[in-house]
Amino acid sequence: MASHVLRTAPRRRIRLDEHLPVDHRLSTFYRIGAGLMGLVLLAFGILGLIDRVGFFDTQGDKVSGLSTNGALSVISICAGLLLFVGMVIGGNVASTINMVLGVLFILSGFVNLALLDTDANFLAFRIPNVLFSFVVGVMLMFFGMYGRVGSALPHDNPYWRSRHPEQAEREQRVKAGAELRAKALDRGTAPAAGAAPAPAPLGEGRSDR
Repeated sequence: MASHVLRTAPRRRIRLDEHLPVDHRLSTFYRIGAGLMGLVLLAFGILGLIDRVGFFDTQGDKVSGLSTNGALSVISICAGLLLFVGMVIGGNVASTINMVLGVLFILSGFVNLALLDTDANFLAFRIPNVLFSFVVGVMLMFFGMYGRVGSALPHDNPYWRSRHPEQAEREQRVKAGAELRAKALDRGTAPAAGAAPAPAPLGEGRSDR
């Protein structure tokens, strides 16, 4: 009995930080999400700076129903600009930026919820700000995780293939084999040009007398 196992060429694992093709539908989705959320945050931050509220004023000022001060406005502008950078780059960069900022916004909501009505509330948060932070965080995580995380990803998805390399390789071999068989059948069954038709089997084409 042979004791050696044939070794195949090492598989190229697809890393989660690799860029998707520029024209990939997921890349477009990540860009749209980053751009929309970046626009919202940028507008909120600019409107807050226009009012010239104190940088760490805990009383804050109202902008579109939300409390803000100089520090919160600057943070919002920085987050918005970072999302715009992700929108321009696209691919996995946009997806990762969306996810990371989404987690930070959700954490910020919890932290500032605990700091409400205290002297440490340097960002002038109120309950509407906390809710807004949660909503923005969830939206950013959705825009970042779509197509990357889930139990029903299509098998041609690069993230699914990176997590199931052996099954992906088996499916690739099966697909390649099916394509080769289909091509072989096409070559074997197609009649040659000018060839005479095959004779009819015995018993066919005769009428009983």
